[in-house]
Amino acid sequence: MFGLELSTIWAGIIAFAVLTYVILDGFDLGVGILFPFSRDEQERDLMMNSVAPIWDGNETWLVLGGGGLFAVFPLAYAVIMPAVYIPVIGMLLALVFRGVSFEYRWRTSRWRRLWDHAFFGGSLAAGFCQGLILGALVQGIDVQERAYVGGTWDWLTPFSMLVGLAVPTGYALLGAGWLHMKLAGVLQERMRKLARRFGVATLAFMLAVSFSTPYESTTYLQRWFSWPMNLWTIIVPVLVVTLVWGAERGLTLRRDVSPFLCSLGLFVVAFIGLGISFWPYIIPPSVTIAEAAAPDKSLQFTLVGTLVLIPIILTYTAYTYWVFRGKIDPEEGYH
Repeated sequence: MFGLELSTIWAGIIAFAVLTYVILDGFDLGVGILFPFSRDEQERDLMMNSVAPIWDGNETWLVLGGGGLFAVFPLAYAVIMPAVYIPVIGMLLALVFRGVSFEYRWRTSRWRRLWDHAFFGGSLAAGFCQGLILGALVQGIDVQERAYVGGTWDWLTPFSMLVGLAVPTGYALLGAGWLHMKLAGVLQERMRKLARRFGVATLAFMLAVSFSTPYESTTYLQRWFSWPMNLWTIIVPVLVVTLVWGAERGLTLRRDVSPFLCSLGLFVVAFIGLGISFWPYIIPPSVTIAEAAAPDKSLQFTLVGTLVLIPIILTYTAYTYWVFRGKIDPEEGYH
């Protein structure tokens, strides 16, 4: 297909699914992370109502990304999972508690505060664990003879902790941008201030991670500072500055949509940079995309179904966002 190997096409599909998950579920995890900044029950109701119709659909992309990795890159799945079992289990449990809180919070008055904490804690823990997983992948996984040979706690390092803190901070920025777009009045004003604060924190983490990553592996260092990839090293700061300027201008002029879109753009730029760092490896620094792929016949078979499935998912996702567009009505909600 257009001269590309099937394994490369599938790597692109999984990368697309993961990116879509990050930018969609990222902002609704961010809403949960921002729960402590609410001042009363009504504000928490509005915040949760802003994502209640869409949060479970956003997580479809996580299933697609994880399932696709298992189906078409079985070697990568078999190596990565033992390396990051603990943060993966932590992420899944956090998402479960967070999901349950959507239902139970509206069914009780006595225990509502408990489910408020579950919504916040599940959102924060899920984002933190995702950052730990990402940090573990970036710093590299020990592989010998197509098997993981590292220890149970190799994923826990200062670098992975740095990324673990960066991801929920970025999610909080997305959540503030989303709530700024969906809400009005006093709560919108508070989210405008929080968007600036978390924006500064996100930029600080991006700088820290960006300067640390090339020194996790000589491969990253050579790639980012050798021709022609060093062009991207120049382009990235320009894109980041442009997006930050757009977000700040949107907040200053009290535009609803542009701050959120510019925040999403920061994640897209970071994700592209991550892809450049990884290529052509799926498990840095030793297992390539082609080496980890299933046989071509399996890739062909699964590709047919996936090319039918993805447009369907995109269609119902777009339709859901269209139906629930606009500001949140305080008199209506998820019950």
